[in-house]
Amino acid sequence: MKPDAGRGAPPRPFSRLPRAARLLVLAAYVLLAAAVALDIATDPRLTFSPVLGTAPVLASIGARRARVPLLTGLAALGVVALLSFADPGVEPAVHLTSGTTVLAITCVSTASVVLVATRERELLQSRSVAEAAQSTLLRPPQERTDGLRVAVRYQAAAAEARVGGDLYEVLTTPYGVRLIVGDVRGKGLAAIETAADVLGTFREAAQVEPDLTVVARRLDASVLRRRAGEEFVTAVLVGVPAQGPAELVDCGHLPPLLWRAGHVTEVTTPESDPPLALRELAPGPYHRGEFVFEPGTTLLLYTDGVTEARDRAGRFYPLPERLAGMPQSAPGPLLDRLVADLREHTGDGLSDDAAMLAVRRER
Repeated sequence: MKPDAGRGAPPRPFSRLPRAARLLVLAAYVLLAAAVALDIATDPRLTFSPVLGTAPVLASIGARRARVPLLTGLAALGVVALLSFADPGVEPAVHLTSGTTVLAITCVSTASVVLVATRERELLQSRSVAEAAQSTLLRPPQERTDGLRVAVRYQAAAAEARVGGDLYEVLTTPYGVRLIVGDVRGKGLAAIETAADVLGTFREAAQVEPDLTVVARRLDASVLRRRAGEEFVTAVLVGVPAQGPAELVDCGHLPPLLWRAGHVTEVTTPESDPPLALRELAPGPYHRGEFVFEPGTTLLLYTDGVTEARDRAGRFYPLPERLAGMPQSAPGPLLDRLVADLREHTGDGLSDDAAMLAVRRER
């Protein structure tokens, strides 16, 4: 899935009832129909009409339209009236009580559906605004830049999860191509606001600061200025100059992976650095590492939504092992295969947003 795929589309609908719940509701309808049939077929001095009060409640389960429980309740009220003629031996007060009960429960069930539908519309609208802001923030990178071939895939989490704060950027600067992939601790609009601050600072600092550790220092200061509570950002910064080794500054993020001909290695720095906004807890300069980035090699940056994705048995997605088994290809097809494999691994969808940025050096 490309970074802009699905953006601007109508909000995702809420999921249907689970199969087990649908079967239970169906069983309740069958019992209700059996009670009505038994009422008609048995002693006219006995009635089961009070059970019809459950009809609008059953109809409201999973309903998104108010008319569903309303029409069901009115139909149940009609059945109560018919049963009053089928059971002449029953006191009229009993049928009147049944009808009043059905009517009252119908009103409550209809009001409940209206309330739930209104809350869901508000939630969908908020999610749509957050996704629109996120898609504006995360611009798709150029496919080719300064001897590099670039691709990115952003996988949104399952519909029940809120919009996350994964971020990425690829910039051509006077010091070579500079990359960032990060993850904001938190969800929703607050996380997107923090991601916007990080990307805004990176887009400016990466163009004017020759030292990548200074760029990291400025990012830390940016997050610290607007920090609310215990908010922080993990991020990895990579610089790829036209000549010489590539450089890396890792701010508490997952180590990038180098992939070439079925061989995968982690890229690390001499010492670990804390996430952005937590430098004050471990004072000192940021550490810069260097690594050989040869032509024909692919560098993969990613967020923890990839490696922490679980299958039905609770096993994490083994990214290095799966990457090593992929056939040699350009970044775009490679990420498409990884996305498909990740989706197959999880089965039920992702619980957190996942971003992957692949960069292949061609010369």
